[in-house]
Amino acid sequence: TGLAMGMGVGQAMVVLLAACAVMPAKDPLLNVCMDAKHHKTKPGPEGKLHDQCSPWKDNACCTANTSSEAHKDQSNLYNFNWNHCGVMPPKCKRHFIQDTCLYECSPNLGPWIDQADSSWRRERILHVPLCKEDCEEWWEDCKDYLTCKENWHKGWNWATGTNRCPWGSMCRPFSEVFPRPKDLCEKIWSNSYKYTTEHRGSGRCIQMWFDPAQGNPNVVVAKFYAWKKRSSPAQMEKVTPEVDKAMCALPWAALVLLPLGLVVLLEGLRGCGSHGL
Repeated sequence: TGLAMGMGVGQAMVVLLAACAVMPAKDPLLNVCMDAKHHKTKPGPEGKLHDQCSPWKDNACCTANTSSEAHKDQSNLYNFNWNHCGVMPPKCKRHFIQDTCLYECSPNLGPWIDQADSSWRRERILHVPLCKEDCEEWWEDCKDYLTCKENWHKGWNWATGTNRCPWGSMCRPFSEVFPRPKDLCEKIWSNSYKYTTEHRGSGRCIQMWFDPAQGNPNVVVAKFYAWKKRSSPAQMEKVTPEVDKAMCALPWAALVLLPLGLVVLLEGLRGCGSHGL
């Protein structure tokens, strides 16, 4: 009969909801490490990460050794020389160290992981929305340092085993090579970052700098953009999620089929899945 069928459908829905509440699906975009040269296969706690990489020690994609190498002038990570146009001032260098720590250690870059075609990594990050303050302070502290290249990912002279300025290039102030903060953040690493007008703490941009005592603000940002990536383009600009609510919700029309007791039970289960990511 129709009532029996409704009961059957209702019970099946309850079972599905209960399963969802107990075993929420793992989002492949969240809490992940990219497939690159020095990254761990999956994030986890590290006893101690060096200096500026320390905010990630509770859940990191980098090892302690990688975090230590990230702070050296001539790092073994990529044989990259910051001082290719003279000595980089400490106030500028700290931003590049922090940038390296974010790249190597953060488990919150999943929504922006993209395929890479280089010999040393299979994945990279692309268009990570960087907070306005992080980008502008980086530019401000480096604007008087010299460089000979706009894109630091490629085109160097590697004849000596480390990067040197290409033949014929000139060392010029950062403020000439990168006239605006946007130019620096977007061009220096082949669009790994995207300049935004979003502020730290907004939940809409990734921070290179944060106080671990206050928690990692990039966790919420990754959840928002993971949700946004799953949504249709029409929804992206109109709807804001409430921390993954209704990820397992059923259409209310289906509830018409259920007896009152099942409706009450369903009502208790509607928030399932919000903490499993």
